[in-house]
Parts: sequence; C-alpha cells; structure tokens
Amino acid sequence: MATTAGAEPVFHLKDEHEHAEGGSTMLGFWIYLMSDCLIFAMLFAAYGVLGGNYAAGPGPKDLFDLPLVAINTTMLLLSSITYGFAMLTMDKGRIAATQAWLAVTGLFGLAFLGIELYEFAHMIHEGATPQRSAFLSAFFTLVGTHGLHVTFGIIWLVTLMVQVGRRGLIEANRRRLMCLSMFWHFLDVIWIGVFTFVYLMGMLR
Repeated sequence: MATTAGAEPVFHLKDEHEHAEGGSTMLGFWIYLMSDCLIFAMLFAAYGVLGGNYAAGPGPKDLFDLPLVAINTTMLLLSSITYGFAMLTMDKGRIAATQAWLAVTGLFGLAFLGIELYEFAHMIHEGATPQRSAFLSAFFTLVGTHGLHVTFGIIWLVTLMVQVGRRGLIEANRRRLMCLSMFWHFLDVIWIGVFTFVYLMGMLR
C-alpha cells in the first residue's frame, strides 16, 4: 500500500493474498465431483424406486450374467491400480513409465467398455430394451451414465498422454493428471456401488 499527501491510499496487487498456482483448478474440480455425486445419487434413488417394476418382463435373474459382470468389475479396478502406478512414476519424473502406465489404464478402461457394450447388446437382442419396463429404463440410465463417464475419462486420458508427450511432466500436466486421477477413482467407487446395489442385490431379489 502506498500513500501521497492529501491522497487516498493506493493498494497494489502485491498487497493481496497470494494463492498457490492451480489451487482454483483443484477446488473447481472438487466442486465438479460433488455435483457428479449428486447426479449419481439421484440415479441410484430412481433405480431404488423403479428397480422392482418389471412390467411382467424379464428381471435381474433373467438378464444378468454375474461372472461376466465380475470380470468387468475387475477390469475397472485394475485400471485404478495401474493409474496409481502412473502417478507414482509421475512423482519420480519418469515420463516414459508414466506414459506406459497410462496406456495400460486406457486399455483396461476400453476392456470395461467393451464388456459393458456386449452386455447391453445382448440384453437388447433378448428384447430387454429401456422401453420394456421401469426397471430396464432405470438400469440403462444408471449404468449407461457411468459408461459415458468412463468414455469421457478415456478421451481425457489420451489427450493428457499427447500433452505429456509434447511438453513433458510440467506442473500444469501434473495438475491435470491429478484431476484425472480423482475422476478415475471416483468412477471406481461409483461402479462398486452399481455392482453391489444393482447386480448383487438384483440377483438376490
């Protein structure tokens, strides 16, 4: 702050509080994740209300292939582990190893999506379309929304691999990788809820 005789105090930018670089980015991303939590909470609630309305159509025991879903769950959980390895190598500044683990993560993510699309195609082939019953509408909406998030995550992952390849592990790329890490682990947590609430509990009804 500087003053002159007979003049009002003048505040300079250096007098303001300093913020860590990227702090607003991380805060904004946490806010986004919380909003996504609310979206999935509403979808889970809708499935909880509508999941028992089969309209004389097929139910979970008729449609779900639990061993296949277990394999799919394993794919996503393994992708979370490999992303963790990517973050560890990032901390050590090893660009090639980071890229390799990110690539493996992407492959596990693609395997997850492939199995999920196969499940959807099989159900639709059997006549279990979203229009068939409230149960199927809620199922396709919840699981499909999660699948769209995984798709977006893979696109984001590939984009970051390109950026790391071009500019290395600069601070901005590290911050972006950290945001994607939170997003990817968030999707794992949501899928565990889907696997338990939709598939396991559905087979017990």
